[in-house]
Amino acid sequence: MAGPLDGVRVLDVSEVISGPLAAMILADQGADVIKVEPPRYGEESRQPVNYRAGMAALYANCNHGKRSIGIDLKTEEGHAIFLELVATADVVIQNWRPGAAERLRIGEADLRKVKPDLIYGSVTGYGDDGPYADRRGYDPIFQALTGYVAAQVNPEIPVPDLIRNAVVDKATSLTLAQAITAALYARERGQGGQHVRVAMLDVGLAFFWPDGMLRHTLVGDDVSRFVVPGERYQLTPTKDGQIIYWMGTAEQMRGGLRAMGRHDLAESDRHRGVASGEEASVRERAEVMSAGLARLTSAEAYEALLAEEVPVAPVLEHKDVLEDPQLVHNGTVIEARHPVYGTYRRARAAARFSGTPPESSRAPALYGEHTDEILAELGRDESSRAGLRARGVVLPARD
Repeated sequence: MAGPLDGVRVLDVSEVISGPLAAMILADQGADVIKVEPPRYGEESRQPVNYRAGMAALYANCNHGKRSIGIDLKTEEGHAIFLELVATADVVIQNWRPGAAERLRIGEADLRKVKPDLIYGSVTGYGDDGPYADRRGYDPIFQALTGYVAAQVNPEIPVPDLIRNAVVDKATSLTLAQAITAALYARERGQGGQHVRVAMLDVGLAFFWPDGMLRHTLVGDDVSRFVVPGERYQLTPTKDGQIIYWMGTAEQMRGGLRAMGRHDLAESDRHRGVASGEEASVRERAEVMSAGLARLTSAEAYEALLAEEVPVAPVLEHKDVLEDPQLVHNGTVIEARHPVYGTYRRARAAARFSGTPPESSRAPALYGEHTDEILAELGRDESSRAGLRARGVVLPARD
């Protein structure tokens, strides 16, 4: 069955993560996404790192479900072909620095002449203007500027650190995909096309804010029961490793104490109800849990806490994530095979639609894999396509 965005066409000229992943989310929901890639080697994430037979892992992870065409937008013919595609599209996505799209003559104003009701989605690092607008921006920079690094402090090793994956990039992708869908909905209700602008700096703070900025939400000195953000986000050592548990309710707190063999404390007044939140009981409970877990192996601690219905998880290595029983049951990891670059895995789209479940999306495309197919849809015959390849307008050239 076609997905909920069946019939929507997206042109993706963005690179690496923030734009491509947003377009991939739309592809997962049924949109026809055409990846328009630059000359020679395609977009930046195709560089040969974690690479096999023409496919790089980062490109694969942000670009399945798309068709790929290589076009030199700096040529007049290439620019004209892109405008033909725009005339058939609903959405264009780019994530270049301010002014770059306009220099290539594919800014919003340029494209709206061809498609007046176009949804134009753009990602910038810091915004379209302002003191940082011309700076290059990358995920670690935004983590530093929006509070993530300051929050990544283990009390035992009080040195701030980065979240070691592109959290702001990925949050930007989710933000952009949702905003584009909202803009499409508004267009269906007669609001016309519009420009959806997303600054990664803004996304970084917005994504961090709900729990990361608790101390700065209510303004004044009279806030009660002050909580340090992320105070429970800690690994606890066991006899042979580490484990993560979360005791958020009074019953879970008592369950943790029982799992450590301290039934006496679990039934005491100071660990029941409101009293369980008092500083003395919190400190006592932490000491009991720390000492108890240090005497158990990670496997023993896991089973003991599970038996008391305390939320708990082992720290899985990446290879073990692929074999987790619940993830296997959910079918979260999909394995498939491409005739050129072989077997690959991807994470299944997390949103499941009961009425419009999308068909399984196509494999990540080789560079320019669908160039001929897309040009044929625009009415170019084989002779015309051969001429475009020979002149370097479309890529790659056939051997």
